[in-house]
Amino acid sequence: MARRIFRWILYVVGCLIVLVGAFASYLYFSVDDRVELSNTPPFKNDAEILRLDGTFIRAESLNKLVTGLMANANVHGLAIAVISNDQLVYQNYFGFKNKDKGTLLSPGTIFYGASLSKPVFSDIVAQLAEQELIHLDTPLFRYLERPLHTYKTNLWQELFSKRYHDYSDLKPDRRYMKITARMCLDHSTGLPNWRWLEPDGKLKLLFDPGTRYRYSGEGMALLQFVVEEATGRSLEELAKAHVFDPFGMPSTSYRWQRAYEDHYCVGHTSEGGTLGIPKTNNANAAGSMSTTLEDYTQFIHAILKQEETDFVEITSPQIQIKSKQQFGPNSMVDTNANDSIRLSYGLGFGLYFTPYGKAFFKEGHLDGWQHYSVGFPERRTAVILMSNSENAESIFTELIELTTGNKYTPAFWEGYEAEK
Repeated sequence: MARRIFRWILYVVGCLIVLVGAFASYLYFSVDDRVELSNTPPFKNDAEILRLDGTFIRAESLNKLVTGLMANANVHGLAIAVISNDQLVYQNYFGFKNKDKGTLLSPGTIFYGASLSKPVFSDIVAQLAEQELIHLDTPLFRYLERPLHTYKTNLWQELFSKRYHDYSDLKPDRRYMKITARMCLDHSTGLPNWRWLEPDGKLKLLFDPGTRYRYSGEGMALLQFVVEEATGRSLEELAKAHVFDPFGMPSTSYRWQRAYEDHYCVGHTSEGGTLGIPKTNNANAAGSMSTTLEDYTQFIHAILKQEETDFVEITSPQIQIKSKQQFGPNSMVDTNANDSIRLSYGLGFGLYFTPYGKAFFKEGHLDGWQHYSVGFPERRTAVILMSNSENAESIFTELIELTTGNKYTPAFWEGYEAEK
């Protein structure tokens, strides 16, 4: 009897070892290896940068000013690109790739893009709409084979890289049937930013869809789910076909790539401690994209030109913004403070108007990662800021003014400055 039990135990242990080994092998081989990185040469900056107001700043002076701002604000890493009069005129890296190791940021460094992911997805959807594969104003539930609230992944699906989704909480509130792709892209679905930030941790509608702006990663995730169901293609496949390849973004991906391993910069806390690198095999339209300053500048430069119908569409006002701030309790408090700049949202981009014409902008934020991009199509001018430091947002307003001369950034609304 004892021998039989021992054999049975060995059999069970052996099976567990095989299963664990098989799962480990699956995890290893499921890592994407689409991207092949090559050396990126340093950019030769123009001696002077023409700003929106007609003034110039010398690249050498900008370098010194940026270094001083970073030192005063304890910013540990920053990359900047400036497009002026439709030409890339400045591209530079400051600070650390990994402060603990003493490695410095350099051309071709991979950044976690955070919410810079959203405008890329928005352009993908706009292109699909042009091809009539999805319609921006058709309720999303119509693209599904069964009611939205019946979709929920199980543990087995999640173990094998199926992106998590659970819409069962929406069952009692059929207002979800009003949600369209346009509402997801202009952040007017009524869904929270993320359900786990809600007091009860549940997905719910906070207001009637389409009636006001309130930033929502959940809305982007919902649209990604519907688009993948409707097209039968993954987000990564769609992104490669519609944006990454056409725009010349060879290093960019919504999935973790093997090639990133030695080229990624780490995030840094306010004190300079290092944070882990976000790695995922599940593409997330709201925030999983990894990219380089060079690649994302290519994307912004393409949008800046406004040469395609989809570029005009995603940077056209869709809904006026009346909220006092973008996040926190003030996101549901209305004000007229930004009426003078006609603050609004397009499809994936925020918008406002200046004496230099329309501005489109998008932030990116996660602990240790803070980014900003803003473009002025009428002047073919833009700046892209990418930082792997928790303190970077405190100097974004000054950096935008230094590089472009723009003084109209809605800094309080975005949470970058105190109320004046």
